[in-house]
This record gives sequence, C-alpha cells and structure tokens, in this order.
Amino acid sequence: MIAQRIMIPTMASASFTIRKDMKPNNHNKWHCHEEMEIICIHKGTGMQYIGDSTTSFLPGDIVFIGPNLPHYWRYNHDDEMVSNGTAYSTVLHFKQDFIGQTWLELPEAKAVKALFIKANRGILLRGDGATMISNTIEKIDQEEGFKRIVLLLNCLQAMANGNKLKTLTSAGFRPIAIRIEGNRINTVYNYILQNFRNALSLDEVASVADLSANSFCRYFKSATGKTFGRFLQDVRIGYACRLMLDNKLSVKQICYSCGFKNYTSFHEAFKANTGKTPKAYLAQHGENLV
Repeated sequence: MIAQRIMIPTMASASFTIRKDMKPNNHNKWHCHEEMEIICIHKGTGMQYIGDSTTSFLPGDIVFIGPNLPHYWRYNHDDEMVSNGTAYSTVLHFKQDFIGQTWLELPEAKAVKALFIKANRGILLRGDGATMISNTIEKIDQEEGFKRIVLLLNCLQAMANGNKLKTLTSAGFRPIAIRIEGNRINTVYNYILQNFRNALSLDEVASVADLSANSFCRYFKSATGKTFGRFLQDVRIGYACRLMLDNKLSVKQICYSCGFKNYTSFHEAFKANTGKTPKAYLAQHGENLV
C-alpha cells in the first residue's frame, strides 16, 4: 500500500500545532507527513496501522510517530462513536527543528535525540507514564506562547526517560514510494501561502491543482483534513496574530492586510479561531490596541 503524503496546516503564530479530534474517522486514511506526531487516545478503541505494524489501541495510549512513517487509525464502530461522542483524541504535530536546527546537538538533548531515532519506528507508551504525558498535553492545549514549548519539551523529556517504550515497526521497515499527489498538495499549499492576502477564489485555487471546483474540494479535504475555506481562514488569522504582535498596524488595517473583505467577518473569524476578540488577544499579550 502506498501512503499519501499530506501537508500539515500550520499557523504563523505557532511553532507546532495541537488539535482535539472528536470524530473517529479523522485518522483512517493511510498517510504520512514530514512532521513528527504525538497522539493521545482519550476515548475509543480500534486498530492502528503504523508502518508494517498492526496493533490495537486503547484509551490512555500515547503513540509517537517519526517523520514520513505511514500510519492510520481505524476506530471500532465508527458510526456509533460519532453519535455518542466516545471517540476523542489529542494530536500534536511538530518538526524536529521546531526550536532551531542545531538544538538536538546540545549535550542536554542527547536523550531526546535518541527518542527521535526510536520514533522513526513508531513508539507506544501505556500506563502511568502515559497518564502523566497525557496530562501535560492537556496543559499544552490550554496554554499559549512560550509555555507551550516548555511543556512540549517536558513531554519529550518524560518520554525519553521512560522505560516502558515499545517500538512498533520491524527494524528493517522502510517507507516505500509516496504518491505523486504529495507534489500537487504542496503546490496548492504554497500557492495559498503566497496569495492569501488577496481575494482568493475556489475556482482560482482549483485551477492550480488542475481540478474542477467540486473535485478540488473533495481532494483538499482528504489531503489536509480541512475544507479549503477553513484552511484559508486559519492561514489569514495566523498572519493577523503575527501582525498584531508587531503592533505596527491598527486592527482594521490588519483585517484588510490579511485578505478579509470587511471587519465584521474578520472579527467573527478571529474569535472562532483563537477564542478571543482581537482586543482581548492584544490585551492578553500585553499590547495596546492601536
């Protein structure tokens, strides 16, 4: 089976991403990505396919996956879990150099570097150690700014010091060829990042992928896990957060600089994305509203 290479959506205001998934079908396609992934299963059971490994997963499991290692999760009784809300996980994505290209060469990072090498085969953690890491991951989701980085480093250090880590794939496993679709989604992704400040229509971006609008919507959702509209909004709000912290433009100037057509839609999108109004976001970060 050939894995589909996908692009993990990022935000300009953060060095890594964390999300909560309440639907059981978010991970059930065979895929890979250059980011490392930590997934914490809170609710639900099923099978996980990682490289050449097939194992069951349980609530409380922590799985750490290295770059470009193919994987997917399939929950038991998908439809039932959607209706009763018994599927729930938290997922982090980050690159190995998320705090700099040379940090893993530091003497203090020796254990984490070894952990990253193990993650190339996939790592499963259960028991008390997994519970502690799960609690720290929950704190990451609640925090902002540099505290998130500190907490993620704490997670990695705790995993590196753990003595109950189970590697998942066989020692000889090597990922095989990646589908050409990876090049297509990268082209689309880069086009959006270069043009999101302008009015960007669905038809325009679909033409970049050489697809009809309807086919592109299905393709983009399958490749990224988000609709085109939601992805574009996330990119724009991430850029808005960065501009706000620069404190050189008024909020209304930022609104139009990010590609929004009016302040009302910007205000609504910003609050939906960050959980705060622009004014509250600035206040929390110690800035004065221009």
